[in-house]
Amino acid sequence: MHRNDPHLPQLGAWVTNSSSQSVSDPGTASPPPQPRGRGCVLRKAATDNYLRGMFKAFEFCLPTNAANVPAGPEWFHEIKHDGFRIRVERDGNRVRLITRGGYDWTKRYPWIAEAALKNRIKQFVIDSEAVVLGLDGISDLNALHSGRHNEEVQLCAFDVLAMDGDDLRRLPLSMRKANLARLLRGRPEGIFLNPFEQGEIGPDLFRKACEFGLEGLVSKHRDRPYQSGRSKHWIKVKNRKHDAFDRVQEAHRR
Repeated sequence: MHRNDPHLPQLGAWVTNSSSQSVSDPGTASPPPQPRGRGCVLRKAATDNYLRGMFKAFEFCLPTNAANVPAGPEWFHEIKHDGFRIRVERDGNRVRLITRGGYDWTKRYPWIAEAALKNRIKQFVIDSEAVVLGLDGISDLNALHSGRHNEEVQLCAFDVLAMDGDDLRRLPLSMRKANLARLLRGRPEGIFLNPFEQGEIGPDLFRKACEFGLEGLVSKHRDRPYQSGRSKHWIKVKNRKHDAFDRVQEAHRR
């Protein structure tokens, strides 16, 4: 394993190939800074309390399993990486990596935590997958699960739920994707965007994902808000030949 930025193949290629700074007028003097009033302090406290409450009440959106990939123009399609679901919360100089089970794994994956702290935006919540990538850009769950490569675990980010004190969960997915791209523009190593394609290409992408030995595809409705719990607007189709499919089948037999 190597600590390098992932070079994931472009999804479309799988099918086709098989704060600005203002300048003051030098002739005018800038007004002195105004003292921060009590109203500003109260608004800041209200925002902080709101964010703390949102973090506490948060639940992951879970995809619904299906046999077929939707092919309508309103669907976004993403590769499902084989990793651990993680919510990244940053509030100022504090970062937490929270699992679906509610465990804090911040110390377990230091590269992700360091990358989150380097972001120019100080408040955000990202939905994502913690992964170990091989040189081929494909996630390796065995390496991740072993715990021997925790220093190399990266964040595959696919949604943003809050940013700069704003709750984005009610926005449609298309707008959340745009905000996520803005949040991670010029990102340091350790965090990368999960690429996606839109529309009728979905079934072809799934076939190519299976050929590459990937876990499967998650299709998401571009116009829907983020929904806690199981969602019919997130559709997961699994590669039946992938190890993850066998793990699920074995879990159901127990």
